[in-house]
This record gives sequence, C-alpha cells and structure tokens, in this order.
Amino acid sequence: MNPTLTLATAQRILTQLRHDRRTVVMLILVPSLLMVLLRFVFNNELMFSRTAPALLGVFPFLIMFLITSITTLRERTTGTLERLMTMPIGRLDLLFGYALAFGSIAIVQVGLAAGISLAWLGLDIVGSVGMLLLIAVLDALLGMALGLFVSAFARTEFQAVQFMPLFVLPQILLCGLFMPRGQMGWLLNWLSNVMPLSYAVEGLTRVTTSSTIDATLLRNLLIVAVCALLALMLGAATLRRRTP
Repeated sequence: MNPTLTLATAQRILTQLRHDRRTVVMLILVPSLLMVLLRFVFNNELMFSRTAPALLGVFPFLIMFLITSITTLRERTTGTLERLMTMPIGRLDLLFGYALAFGSIAIVQVGLAAGISLAWLGLDIVGSVGMLLLIAVLDALLGMALGLFVSAFARTEFQAVQFMPLFVLPQILLCGLFMPRGQMGWLLNWLSNVMPLSYAVEGLTRVTTSSTIDATLLRNLLIVAVCALLALMLGAATLRRRTP
C-alpha cells in the first residue's frame, strides 16, 4: 500500500463531497438531529441517558453504511474506478483512501452528536467521555467498512440500499438495544454473538454505567476494530473495476 496514493484518494473523495452539500449535511447533521428528536420523544433525562449512548453508535453506523455503499457503487457504475485502476494504484490504496475520507467525516459526525447530547440534551454517563467517543467512532467506521464491502455485490444504487435489511437491520435488532442479549433464545443469542454491532452497543452501555476500563470493554473495542479492518480487506479482495 502506498501512503501517497491513499492520501490522494482520500483528498479526491473529500473534494467531491465538498461539492455535494446535501450529502455532507446528511452525514454530519442527521445523527445529531436524531439524538435531539430522541430526547424530546422521551422528554426525560434519565430515560434518554439509558438509551442514547447505544443509539449514538447505531445512528452513525446506519448512515455511514448507506452513504458509503451508494458512493462507492456510483464511482463504479460511472467508470471512475475503471479509470483509476488503469493507473498504478492498488486496491488497498483505493479502499483505505475511502476509509480515511469517510473516517474523518465520521469523527466530526460522532463528535458533534456526542457534544450536543452531553452539553445540551442532558446525557449523563459514568465512564470516560473519550472512551464513549472512541467506541462511537469505531462503530461509524464499521458501518463505513461494511458499506464499502457490500457495494461490490450490487449493480445499482437501489440494490445497494436493499443490502441494508440484510447487513444492518438484523444487527440493530439483535445488538441488545431492545432486549438484553442474555434473555434471547439460544439461536438469537448465538447470532447476536457473531454480529459486531452487539459488541459496540455493549461497550457503549458499559461506558454509560461504569467508569472502569476492564478486559471486557477492551475486548469489545478490539472486536469492532478488527471487524472493520476485516470488512475493508474483504472489500479490497472483491473490488471490481466496474459493475457488469
């Protein structure tokens, strides 16, 4: 992997996004707006503090998956990837360039949503704010990496959106957000254990209720980070110049 080519790819993506204001607004502001809506739905700081940390990871995960899968597919269908891959640039350079560009946006996205939640909406956590931000950013990066990966299997933007019920919604339903994972049936519990979003939500919940950085929390962080990296590597392995 060539760092210069990776940075050039990231700069190109960020330049394109700068001219697409609606996408930038969606990426950065929508998680914050959803957190504001959630606060007024509950109209109770205690209930908000119990639910908001997990959703602080789920909302960016969902949005980054959707945006990155469509953006990557659009570059393939318009022939941009085909032109790029005729140049001396590797697949990892392309994928990690995308990851760097969208990852920087994810940091802004999560930082803004967390800042609004903590400073204005009354979110109260026992643990470290820095750890909360780290897990939420990793969650957004995981959504981005999965979006890059599944874009290789879609032929149209509509098909890319169709992957969301398959890759995203089951993770949201089984991550422990609606019911503790230990109270699920054995099959659902097993499925939950192999889905990376479960570990992100568990980590965010631990930060909410405890100030201790224990082995379980570190394990959750490692699992989410490794799954994001694995999705990027699989995305590079399945990257095609264009959609047939």
